[in-house]
Amino acid sequence: MAFIKNQTTNQTAPLAERMRPVNFEQFFGQEDVVGSGKILRKLIENDDLASLIFWGPPGVGKTTLARIIAEQSKAEFCGLSAVMSGKEELKKIIGQARELLKTSGRRMILFIDEIHRWNKVQQDALLPYVENGEIILIGATTENPSFEIIGALLSRSRVFILRHLSEEDLIKIIKQALVDPERGFGNFKINIADETIGLLSELAGGDARTALNGLELAIKVKSKNNKTNIQISSEDIKEALQRTHLVFDKKGEEFYNLISALHKSMRGSDPNAVLYWLARMLEGGADPLYVARRVLRFASEDIGMANSEAMIQANAAYDACHKIGFPECTVHLAQAVVYCAKSQKSNLLYRAYNAAAEDAKNTSHLGVPIHLRNAPTKFMKNIGYGKDYKYNPEYDEPVVQDYLPEQLKNRNYLKK
Repeated sequence: MAFIKNQTTNQTAPLAERMRPVNFEQFFGQEDVVGSGKILRKLIENDDLASLIFWGPPGVGKTTLARIIAEQSKAEFCGLSAVMSGKEELKKIIGQARELLKTSGRRMILFIDEIHRWNKVQQDALLPYVENGEIILIGATTENPSFEIIGALLSRSRVFILRHLSEEDLIKIIKQALVDPERGFGNFKINIADETIGLLSELAGGDARTALNGLELAIKVKSKNNKTNIQISSEDIKEALQRTHLVFDKKGEEFYNLISALHKSMRGSDPNAVLYWLARMLEGGADPLYVARRVLRFASEDIGMANSEAMIQANAAYDACHKIGFPECTVHLAQAVVYCAKSQKSNLLYRAYNAAAEDAKNTSHLGVPIHLRNAPTKFMKNIGYGKDYKYNPEYDEPVVQDYLPEQLKNRNYLKK
């Protein structure tokens, strides 16, 4: 069993487990899913749940939301880990659910952590009881439900996508642990600067469990010989997370030095260098989506029409980062930056747009030539809108007509 309703947290459990919220006042992040007035928040507060699937990376609140549901629901609540359980344990729970429904009219909510680890046969065994309402399913998965959960079960569940926590959310979670006297370190005298808390939130990579585990380890090490005045520095946090040789300040100069090195290495067509600088950024905690956006920009700014496939490659990498996240997306970014490094370069589009933009700023008073204007009303047509415009597809021969204002006639932005 993963946990049951009203189960008391073990005080010897890791900090991340002890600090797991049991209500929305203690829960930070995922505002687009459980913020005030959101549908899932209402369903939980009204105790009116149907089957749910929570999909998201580790440490973002999937199991925590199940715990909140367990505490607030009038239904019986039972939790399983898909790693440790199978059909036999499921049969026992189904029997209990049926007896509960028969004797009290109450249904059972079954939470299955890492449900993607159940194979098709195991998931099929659950389906009839979800379908007839004997069980309300809540599944948590880090994998894409479209691929890992059978279609019949998925169609009977509402999928909610949980995102990496923001640094602001993680700071709130860390500070909550520092002041909570029962579950956290509220009874300890701990001196830790806001900058150090900010660093911990950066290095945690959107994962609350990582942040709290790092905080706990740093405090344990520093409090071994001193219980009354515990000083936690940035170096302590780096050591606790074992990231000292890869750390860079995402708000400081080194971050921009690294992205500059990546950009210039792509421009200089050095695939080995781009792989190195990419790895320095990603393994140091940079947001893959930020890197992907910069590569996408590079594909048009520095390659452009010299190889229009580069933008497709870069966009595909961005899409992969968005869908599967770190660390799986590293190989997609590697493919994109190496492709861009090996591509022929041209900044023609970049220069052309800047020239057009300069003209646009200086000639915004110029009207659209009248033959290019749309004429949706009879009045507009009568005063000449669209007159003499030639619809190109109707002509076998090339059509010569002006598309720029008279003052910009023959302007060539794409000259090399």
